[in-house]
Amino acid sequence: MPDHYFSPDPAAPEAVRTIRVPIAGVERELVTATGVFSGDRLDAGTAVLLDAVPAPPETGELLDLGCGWGPIAATLATRSPGARVWAVDVNARALSLVERNAELLSLSNITPATPELVPEHVRFATIWSNPPIRIGKPQLHALLEAWIPRLEPGGTAWLVVQKHLGADSLLRWLAERFEGFEVERADSKRTYRIIAVTAPD
Repeated sequence: MPDHYFSPDPAAPEAVRTIRVPIAGVERELVTATGVFSGDRLDAGTAVLLDAVPAPPETGELLDLGCGWGPIAATLATRSPGARVWAVDVNARALSLVERNAELLSLSNITPATPELVPEHVRFATIWSNPPIRIGKPQLHALLEAWIPRLEPGGTAWLVVQKHLGADSLLRWLAERFEGFEVERADSKRTYRIIAVTAPD
């Protein structure tokens, strides 16, 4: 079976490379590798998300869900040095890269973790995610059902999804599933939708 970026332990040899990416508006050198999501560049959807969302909360617990090699987590941690950023992924190689990139950026407020290592009592002031659409609809729905309810009252999850990969149908499902939450299409750029899901106060 071929590796996917959502494989817990990719079998492909780890070919590490250095790339330059903008982190909070400043070009920085970070490391990526094979066997992780968008291992050769900053994904276009992630770039759209980072450009579209408002500033993250300055303090509290912040979540990068499906972090890959960590550009979202690094941006959150740089922009909110007083917050704790959870970088969550099932891919062990991705989490190792997040740790290395945090060191390169001298960021001490990032905690890479597999989902089960995030304590159940932790609630998030915001969630930023380029969710793993290709895991399939049932698995994607289960993922969002597990994490969105962990928003603090008034906290917002920001999701970027390609239009042709079901952004509008996901928007409808979120509105139906999370009754009492405010669900909206916050932005639309190029071939992507930005979906905002805000927990009730």
